[in-house]
Amino acid sequence: MVIPALAFTSSAQKPVKPNAADLHQAIKKLNVLGSVLYVAAHPDDENTRMISYLRNAKLYDVTYLSLTRGDGGQNLIGSEMRELLGVLRTQELLMARSVDGGKQMFSRANDFGFSKSPEETLRFWDKDAVLSDVVWAYRQVKPDVIINRFYHDKKYDTHGHHTASAMLSVEAFDLAGKADVYPDQLKHTDPWQARRQFFNTSWFFYGSQEAFAKIDKSTLWPLDIGLYLPLKGKSNNEIAAESRSMHRCQGFGSLTTRGESLDYLDFVKGDKPATQDIFEGINTTWTRVAGGEPIGKLLSQIEKEYRSDDPAASVPDLLIAMKMIQSLPDGFWKHKKLAEIREVIRGCLGLYLETTANEPTATPGDPVKIRMEIINRSTHTVQLQGVSIQPALFDTLPQFTLAGNKGWILEKTVRIAENASFTAPYWLQKPATLGMYDVQDQLLRGVPETPRYAFVKWNITVNNVPLQFETEVAWKTGEPAIGEVWRPFEVLPPVFVEFTEPSYLFTQKEHEVQIRVRAGRDNVSGKITVGQTSQAFALKKKEEETILSFRIRPENGHKEATLNVSAEVDGKFYSSKLVSIQYDHIPQQSVLLPAATQACWVDLKVKAKTVGYYPGAGDDIPAALGQMGCTTKVLEAKDMELATLSKLDAIVMGIRAYNTKDDLKIHHAKLMEYVQNGGTLVVQYNTTGDLVVKDLAPYPMKLSRARVTDELAEIRFLQPTHPVLNGPNKITAKDFEGWVQERGLYFPGEWDPAFAAILSTNDPGEKPSDSPLLV
Repeated sequence: MVIPALAFTSSAQKPVKPNAADLHQAIKKLNVLGSVLYVAAHPDDENTRMISYLRNAKLYDVTYLSLTRGDGGQNLIGSEMRELLGVLRTQELLMARSVDGGKQMFSRANDFGFSKSPEETLRFWDKDAVLSDVVWAYRQVKPDVIINRFYHDKKYDTHGHHTASAMLSVEAFDLAGKADVYPDQLKHTDPWQARRQFFNTSWFFYGSQEAFAKIDKSTLWPLDIGLYLPLKGKSNNEIAAESRSMHRCQGFGSLTTRGESLDYLDFVKGDKPATQDIFEGINTTWTRVAGGEPIGKLLSQIEKEYRSDDPAASVPDLLIAMKMIQSLPDGFWKHKKLAEIREVIRGCLGLYLETTANEPTATPGDPVKIRMEIINRSTHTVQLQGVSIQPALFDTLPQFTLAGNKGWILEKTVRIAENASFTAPYWLQKPATLGMYDVQDQLLRGVPETPRYAFVKWNITVNNVPLQFETEVAWKTGEPAIGEVWRPFEVLPPVFVEFTEPSYLFTQKEHEVQIRVRAGRDNVSGKITVGQTSQAFALKKKEEETILSFRIRPENGHKEATLNVSAEVDGKFYSSKLVSIQYDHIPQQSVLLPAATQACWVDLKVKAKTVGYYPGAGDDIPAALGQMGCTTKVLEAKDMELATLSKLDAIVMGIRAYNTKDDLKIHHAKLMEYVQNGGTLVVQYNTTGDLVVKDLAPYPMKLSRARVTDELAEIRFLQPTHPVLNGPNKITAKDFEGWVQERGLYFPGEWDPAFAAILSTNDPGEKPSDSPLLV
């Protein structure tokens, strides 16, 4: 059996310090044995109002199963795309759960971009593999109630991933309880049959709140999710808005609201409740566990006598309750509630545990100094019986009594095992397909992030009752402008290599490429190999970098090639680049990606020598322009005068610039004046919402939500003789090969006859879109 997560969770291993109200809430939750699984397709699909209500008002265990990590979405705050965006959105989901109190799981499905039907979605996903992951989640969470965010057929017009998530959830409902379905899972868990399943309907399925107000709701289950939560000091919807606002890369910052607010559930299958209570007939008390009734009575008494001015007064009775739970037969609720009550006892004692490394990263074989701190901030007798650093790095038996509000600190240097695994995101360790990640370890499937390498086990006694706690090793520092900053402790390779450009466009047969070599530890040396050529390197200090240059040429006349680079250190080979994802709202992430890149040799003619670039939400346009031989000027506010703009041969607007840059309200007129005077302005895609100007172009044009999701869809030339397709370089169908994710999106739906429609494309079975490129 897999032990459930602890009651109090934190980000980046920063110790959680619950206050008296948090502890009161946690004691109340000890007496509630109910579980809910919420299922949808992406990060930000989840209804945080519903999750917060069920977790904080009803005190159920609530887990959100997001089938994907959102790799195929957009990014409004940075340049991370695809797998890097998935890492970012994973952390945003974990931060959202840290606010609303839910837990988080995933499947192995890869978000390959917008899908227009569940049939298409399930062609890209390995349906059986994703279904097995949903069944695994059912069996792990053991939910009484399942809530799907989306409907399980094509009744509503929505993303294919959305419908597919509900279809798989409905199918899993009947399979999870059968021992002959995915029997290998039963080495780690048990079959489970949930009682009932609902669809969380909402106004957006009907097009507007006005339309939803008119529908017959007599068959729906209404829940007032707007109630006030005194122990939180907030309305439920305020908590939900704070949770949803963690999805910053999707632009989902939300205003808080208060007051009555109804949300609705539509029954799907299972045991249909006879009342408006979605848990009607489901026992959520300790009497659902054999021998549990006395535990429930004692916990009720503890909750009744709880003193917010002295939480530690509850510890003696909590210790009795814990021993009663320990005496129960082995089972799901025993393990879950033991984990919870240990954390409640720890919180009531004010017992602070901290384990930090002296550096944020280390490599296999490195020595690392671990600092361990424990302090008992209560009058109860707490004795430290033993401390061990896992995995098998250090063990000691101090037999030390912790006096009230006095701490114990031990620093110990240990050595990371030579065979230690790297702690970068586990789902990226093997090559993925467009629709699936490859995760062979069953116990990793569904886990939101890579388990940390090192942790400390604390064995203590409280009033002579033994308890054990675990704390992950993290790293912290003090920032003068912020204070404490925490990040995960990472085990990484001794060297990182990467090409200095994400891809290469070569205009001559032989070309120079540069390799950035970065040390992961002190005193690392070896050789770097690109193709058939090798060069030695030596770096003295960790994080020191050097640049090596190599000359390459296409082999056997090939015009396209994959360029590989590797580093050999002490007889071992490394070929990963390190990407750090750093934002204020998530812990810093270290991602290892293959260092290989693509190269293309072309006979390219460039007329625009000096090109202006106005940044948008994030892309690599300046680097691409540089490889084409252009001089690129990144435009700032001071440059947005006609005298400066007129010196530019062309201007390129970054993606979604008109969605994300408020300054364009002021500068757009200058850009239009530049165009009127004969300048060339290239505007990449913008979404239909939140445009900062009314008119994007010199002539009328209205964006739509039209998109072509098939990245292999045929591209047709509507005006093959148009100059844009013929000079200075001939554009052919080959230029549209190797597309990724989608052909395009947010095509104009209406445009003035002054525009020439150049290209046409469409998804199979749909009408052509003639506006991917307007000139």
